[in-house]
Amino acid sequence: MTNPLITVEDVPLNKFHQTLTLRSGGGGFADGYVLCVIGVALAQISSALHLDAFWEGMIAASSLIGVFFGGFLGGWLTDRLGRRKVYFLGPLLFIVASLAHLWADSAVAMFLLRLLIGIGVGIEYPVATSMLVEFMPRKYRGSRLAMLTLLWFAGAACAYLVGEVMLRTLGSDAWPLVLASAAVVGLFLLVVRLGSPESARWLLSKGRDAEAEAVIKAVYGDDFGLGNLAQETTGPSLGFSSLLHSGYGKRMLFVLTFWTCAIVPIFAVYSFAPKVLAALNLTGDLASLGSALITFLFFAGCTIATRIINRIDRRSMLGYSFLLSAIALLGLGYFHDQSGALTLALFAAYALFTGGAQVLILVYPNEIFPTELRTFAVGFGTSISRIGAAVGTYFVPVSLSQMGIAQTLYVAAGICIVGLLVSMMLAPETRTLNLQQAASLG
Repeated sequence: MTNPLITVEDVPLNKFHQTLTLRSGGGGFADGYVLCVIGVALAQISSALHLDAFWEGMIAASSLIGVFFGGFLGGWLTDRLGRRKVYFLGPLLFIVASLAHLWADSAVAMFLLRLLIGIGVGIEYPVATSMLVEFMPRKYRGSRLAMLTLLWFAGAACAYLVGEVMLRTLGSDAWPLVLASAAVVGLFLLVVRLGSPESARWLLSKGRDAEAEAVIKAVYGDDFGLGNLAQETTGPSLGFSSLLHSGYGKRMLFVLTFWTCAIVPIFAVYSFAPKVLAALNLTGDLASLGSALITFLFFAGCTIATRIINRIDRRSMLGYSFLLSAIALLGLGYFHDQSGALTLALFAAYALFTGGAQVLILVYPNEIFPTELRTFAVGFGTSISRIGAAVGTYFVPVSLSQMGIAQTLYVAAGICIVGLLVSMMLAPETRTLNLQQAASLG
């Protein structure tokens, strides 16, 4: 007989939770790898395919455009078909599109393949995060969701490392192999997700109570059942207009704004790191050292944020992250013509301080919306935020050439300040709440 006083959100971590973290976290690693590997080989691609500034910017931004469409598609499919089926779609797209780079011989082909990969990444966000949050105990929910962002940076760092080694070992003509290497990551993700169950919360939201109870018993044991699931009130699937009328419009505005403000500067940095560092008078070995240091500190910042996410309020972490990031970027702009050591220190500070906002990107939208809105909210947030990221990425080389590095960095700082203001006005606090309480408007 089940004890309804013990919810599945209060149980200790078990082997299933650890495996699920690997399955969803592997998606974060894959996303970072497939999106950032293009940055390693972009110079070689540009030379081999004779790209002009227009196509260089379009190819750099194409995957972000793909994420825009993939976020909508992933949210819709995940709600209609369930978490488990869509769990395999992203990895399949990564494998096929990455291997197809071996035959890409034009700017248009490159653009379309990067677009397809972006669609796969967009699909990943709602399905991987919802699968994780709907099974994870409350005590570990924030840190495990934050770990997905941490693994994104690990994937990005791995892409740079593998790409550099391949180009140095095999020569600059090996850029198709560098891009195709992402297929290995996609294959691993596909294999590790075999055997994943459907989300009991999704099944229950669709009226499939018997199947939901079977999943709960399989994951938590025969002593657990539907009575142990602290399930928020559910209803039919809602679209954007219904979301606004249901009272969640304010939360959606918060997610869209802070998510966009968090990723626009960082995607611009990752896509055009060599150009940005060169504009800051860092070239040669110093530029290589700078790229490696910044990548490491992005990872370190997310690691620190992940470790303390259950010790500090979500709202405070987000506010301080935006504030300190803005100060670092303002300093970079003001001291842009100073010594390389000062430039690296300020760039390192930005990389470190942005970690708080980055890890909350996937935590907040999964916590503050109910089951029937969760995947739509994550997918919608993914899509809209990528508009800003794509526009920002495309205009970085234009801004550097026409406005200069100082003004470009001031704009980036201004974006962080907007994120700070919106977060202070709209961010709810969810750290100590269970999923039902966090998603409630009351």
